[in-house]
Amino acid sequence: MSIVVTGATGHLGRLVVEGLLDAGVAPGDVVAGGRATERLADLAERGVRVVTLDYDRPETVADAFAGAQKVLLVSGSEPGRRVEQHRAVIDAAVAAGVGHVVYTSAPHADTTSLVLAPDHKATEELLAASGLPVTVLRNNWYTENYVGPVQQAAQTGEIVASVGDGRVASATRADFAAGAVAVLTGEGHEGRTYELSGDVAWDFDELAAAAAELLGRPVTYRRVSADEHLAVLTGAGLDEGTAGFVVALDQGIAAGALADATDHLRTLVGRPTTPLLDGLRAALA
Repeated sequence: MSIVVTGATGHLGRLVVEGLLDAGVAPGDVVAGGRATERLADLAERGVRVVTLDYDRPETVADAFAGAQKVLLVSGSEPGRRVEQHRAVIDAAVAAGVGHVVYTSAPHADTTSLVLAPDHKATEELLAASGLPVTVLRNNWYTENYVGPVQQAAQTGEIVASVGDGRVASATRADFAAGAVAVLTGEGHEGRTYELSGDVAWDFDELAAAAAELLGRPVTYRRVSADEHLAVLTGAGLDEGTAGFVVALDQGIAAGALADATDHLRTLVGRPTTPLLDGLRAALA
């Protein structure tokens, strides 16, 4: 019986595969699935079973799930397409008789106004209706999401956002991967929903201060309105749709959608989560 990690060619999925091996799971009991399997060659050399797993090709999912005991469903990366992609994975898990599905969702997916949440809420509902034993990991933001703004601040001396006084309880991808490993290798997590976050919810003045320390130059947080932010982004070359999506995310942060710092992640992994400054330093390195 095996543990299948979907999306293993992505950052989070790969970290989970590596974490399973580090936790003592036999390489032959780990299945790493993704579209571009050539990116998993090093894992295959370690004895991991590497398979093509494409959410848009249900037959590849069915093949990957044969004999699977547990599946980590790493959410798809294409808003608007996720629900049907996830439905194909859930259907395959039901057909294969998978014993436990773990899903990476969004913070407070069933109640938040966060623009990303509807796909996750719908997927959670599909999982609940499937009859499968399920654990939902509602991951807050990745600290690595802010590498780009920090790099831009090296040139401009400012971080521009329309989040107001909003806070973000981020953690690193490695922290969230460790939480998934703890659930996949532990007992008693079926039927649970975990709101996973960093230990501290920081604001954008603190993000600017962290950037200043890392860059060795003054950095300030420039607050702008949603309309001003949209103009800044489109003026920098972003298309209207992408810029609007970024602004909508910032409005969610302004409304408090990512401010909930819980103890769920640090309890699962048995250690504090990685502080903002340390996470950014590692990502920039």
